[in-house]
Amino acid sequence: MGQGEPSLLSTGLTGLSVAPPSLHVFIKRSRSGLGIKSCDFQAARNNAEHHTNDISSQHLIVRRGQPFTISLNFWAPIRTFLQTLKKVVLIAQTGDQPSKANRTQATFSISSLGDRKWWSAMVEERDDQSWTISVTTPADAVIGHYSLLLQVSGRKQCLGQFTLLFNPWGREDAVFLANEAQRREYLLNQNGLIFLGTADCIQAEPWDFGQFEEDVIDLSLDLLNVDKRVEKWGNPVHVARVLGALLHVLKEKSVLPTPQIRTTEERALLNKRRGSAPILRQWVKGRGRPVYDGQAWVLAAVACTVLRGLGIPARVVTTFTSAQGTGGGLLVDEYYNEEGLQNGEGHRGRIWIFQTSTECWMARPALPQGYDGWQILYPSAPNGGGVLEACDLVPVKAVKEGILGLTPAVSDIFASINASCVVWKCHEDGTLELTDSNTKYVGNSISTKGVDCDRREDITQNYKYPEGSLQEKEVLEKVQENRMKHGKDDGIHPPSLETDDPLHFFLEAPSSLALGGDARFSVNLLNPSDHDKEVQLAVGLQAVYYNGVLAAKLWTKKLVLTLSANSAEKISTFLSFSNFKQNPPENSFLRLTAMATHCSPTCFAQQDIAICRPHLAIEMPETAEQHQPLTASVSVHNSLDAPMKGCVISIFGRGLIHREKSYRLSSVQSRNTLRTQLEFTPMRVGLQRLTVEMDCDMFQNLTNFRSVTVVAPGTPA
Repeated sequence: MGQGEPSLLSTGLTGLSVAPPSLHVFIKRSRSGLGIKSCDFQAARNNAEHHTNDISSQHLIVRRGQPFTISLNFWAPIRTFLQTLKKVVLIAQTGDQPSKANRTQATFSISSLGDRKWWSAMVEERDDQSWTISVTTPADAVIGHYSLLLQVSGRKQCLGQFTLLFNPWGREDAVFLANEAQRREYLLNQNGLIFLGTADCIQAEPWDFGQFEEDVIDLSLDLLNVDKRVEKWGNPVHVARVLGALLHVLKEKSVLPTPQIRTTEERALLNKRRGSAPILRQWVKGRGRPVYDGQAWVLAAVACTVLRGLGIPARVVTTFTSAQGTGGGLLVDEYYNEEGLQNGEGHRGRIWIFQTSTECWMARPALPQGYDGWQILYPSAPNGGGVLEACDLVPVKAVKEGILGLTPAVSDIFASINASCVVWKCHEDGTLELTDSNTKYVGNSISTKGVDCDRREDITQNYKYPEGSLQEKEVLEKVQENRMKHGKDDGIHPPSLETDDPLHFFLEAPSSLALGGDARFSVNLLNPSDHDKEVQLAVGLQAVYYNGVLAAKLWTKKLVLTLSANSAEKISTFLSFSNFKQNPPENSFLRLTAMATHCSPTCFAQQDIAICRPHLAIEMPETAEQHQPLTASVSVHNSLDAPMKGCVISIFGRGLIHREKSYRLSSVQSRNTLRTQLEFTPMRVGLQRLTVEMDCDMFQNLTNFRSVTVVAPGTPA
């Protein structure tokens, strides 16, 4: 490690280990008289059978509970030391202090009578000067870097090193996943999608999980090595919780506040994060560019990468309109001033526009029956306990059923998708008025990438019963009873408001607004009474970040109107970037609010609006031939009123392009379209993804992707 480079040591997390060297091939003659010439771990063959050949073909990486094969080659015919061979045993060991007592060391003979549920070995093939040995590991073995030793009459010699991972293909493994398509998606697929935006305008962000990049497993095990309870590394629940806690600490220490940057190039680099592996390297080893707080999903994405790399099926999940920081309470307060602008925040949490988390798949034998399957990784700040205990693992089913006492974080996650929002109007004299607002329904469109496709899968039904259903009512009542029992009841429904002089009010607004563009919105008022009403209307627009934090005040409008008896009125106007006090910050959203006051209570409505940048279009064939040139056509239309200057297009894709390629292009004038063709040569057979990214002076990291199936030369169409 170079001078000045931070590491886990500088974050207070000690215990990093160094990955073992590659396997030993040639072995010195043993003093025992056993003349072993070489040992071949057959890494390429074994790794292919264990679904790890994408990681390495040189270093042996296998999955527990599944046999792997090694070859021993002898200097002389076996018959010359047949008696010695009867005393031969193998030793597999891991950790700094291997021990049989803590299951980090196993000694086993080469015998067809071995226990196939424990460490065992048997000769599969033999000739005069070689043995082919099948080695089987337990389905609950400790994972990690192992040394394999051969012992004869008390003397040991190292045959080499291998890495042992969890095994979703093994029926006896706690991470067993029966569906092969799901194993491909949640374990083997490195091309991910993370869903961002708003509940009404969901956008897919391509993400490179990179769990099979060669150093990711070493970095993950280095991180896990901070936990010295190596004997527990066979339990995926323990491993997931430890890694979740450590990654949360690293994220909190390593993610920096977004700096004030002026140049286009610096802004483009600021949030240029396309995958997990560079972030993991930066967090663990201190190499590369730091991560800034504008990218909310990096912790969930990196955790997914680490878990998949170690053999635990995992996926990134996005919840839209999520209540955070409630402490398990089911009411969240929002405050707005008389202009309709957000005015501070309450002590009962905040509504996030979206929130990402990591789910992982495993059995939960320590819990009551029925909680196997998807578990939510829920790291938090250490609270009285150690760092390694600061992560809960919550069964998704427990959240849906409202089983608050099952694990500590169930109440927080339940509240995040079931809480109600209470909106208060702040008067100039400091008094607060409860508004009549449509309940902001939280926990919307809970999303993850679909299996074997680039579409969104809505998994809301895994987390909650349908809104208004009898099951939802029963679960909410059960949660309320539980909170009352523990003295925490602050209600589960917003206070009801009744008035003898009602005013009906709702907002019609677009779910998205083009960058630099404009769009119409309307406020609809209905007076159901038999007399006229004078209504004060206040409309406000702000920029907010994904976590609901105010970014900028952009525009306000006030008017007074008279609403005739038994009549409706629709007031329309335009949202236009040209009227904003300033441009919204990068990665922010627009929050449009409207308040109508006749008499108490004030009516309130709100709409979150995504800012849509120009569309980057990619056209290329759906199939291509390996080692043959492939052309992709890329175009972008400038819908802005100003030219897009300093345009740079970058293309990258594992299996398609050896190194990222960048092309500097001419400016694109307003209302014009830029078109270019890019050529590359696919190197790898299978479904591959091309990602195209564009930067210019008006915006950065405009991204799109296309998938292509690469076939071997000569494959019939």
